[in-house]
Amino acid sequence: MRSFFLFGPRQTGKSTFVTSLLQPQDLYITLLPQETFFNYVRDPSIFRQEVLAHHKKHPHFTCIVDEIQKIPSLLDEVHDLIETYGIRFILTGSSARKLKRGAANLLAGRANTYQLYPLTYVELAQDFDLEKVLSKGSLPYLWSQELSKKDEEEFLRSYTDIYLREEIQAEGVVRNIGPFVRFIDIAANSDGELINYSNVARECGVSVKTVQDYYQILEDTFLAYRLDPWKKSIRKRLLVHPKYYWFDTGVTNALCHQYSTLNPKVRGRRFEQFILLQLIALNSYHRWGFQFYFWRTSTGAEVDLILVHSNTPIAAIEIKSTSSISAADTQGLQEFQKENYKVKSYLISPLARPRLLPGDIQALPWQIFFDEHLPQLI
Repeated sequence: MRSFFLFGPRQTGKSTFVTSLLQPQDLYITLLPQETFFNYVRDPSIFRQEVLAHHKKHPHFTCIVDEIQKIPSLLDEVHDLIETYGIRFILTGSSARKLKRGAANLLAGRANTYQLYPLTYVELAQDFDLEKVLSKGSLPYLWSQELSKKDEEEFLRSYTDIYLREEIQAEGVVRNIGPFVRFIDIAANSDGELINYSNVARECGVSVKTVQDYYQILEDTFLAYRLDPWKKSIRKRLLVHPKYYWFDTGVTNALCHQYSTLNPKVRGRRFEQFILLQLIALNSYHRWGFQFYFWRTSTGAEVDLILVHSNTPIAAIEIKSTSSISAADTQGLQEFQKENYKVKSYLISPLARPRLLPGDIQALPWQIFFDEHLPQLI
């Protein structure tokens, strides 16, 4: 098997997963202990010597390096060890920012890249609880044991604090943390909304370029996903305001200081976020190759999600968080159909049973869409 990177936000189970792959002959190195970190920073050749010593004793082994983003220069050693000795590596990281900028450039294609996400509804199986996911999210820790409501809230509060203190400051690109903290507050509260960089910059007291850099940090640390508007012209896509969605509903709520029962408006936004996050994770795990966009006209007609494959729209999806739906809920889909009449149209909500709406729009319970219709779109 080829070497591979496994990326993902903190606490998504990367270390647990890779250690489950360990065989008796394998070598596991974590860069979290300070002594290990400083030894390799001072002299990266120590890493090489240790790997080669293990290789001499166990010629057919895998070397797992946890938190590789902490010392990007080690990728140069990894690159050479793969090329010269054929050693297989598994490398985990919660940020690709410094790695992408490094000379090794993610090993120049010599390793596959995968990503781990919070738990999907498929993984939670019989434990799945929609209201809990919308409120607390699906980071594995919250589902691996019985926790009180207070403990759940404390975990999420600590998670957001650690993220601000360690993950972002470790990137070394945010020198003035004050404006960035204000940015995080704005970014969390505008999850799924059209983003005007100029407005955000004005509220944060920084330049537009700085705000764009802040959003790029969220993407590089796998904490937010960018959705661009669907336009046939790639150049035109870049001229319209994007949307950003945080990687986990619970973390978003914690950043917004929303620990109690969600009001209908917030719940609707979290349900839309939940559907998108499930699509992103399943698309990545199954290697389906979808890209995700939204659609909006100058007159305000909008569709929540456009599934695109090979630069061709495959499906248009409107997301509603209640089972009370009407023809008015499909206006955006009907407008999109005028330009894209061959594209399948769906309205996804917590319906009890499927319904067929005017314009051949399929209103589906969200589980039925994922289990039965989504795989057929490939």
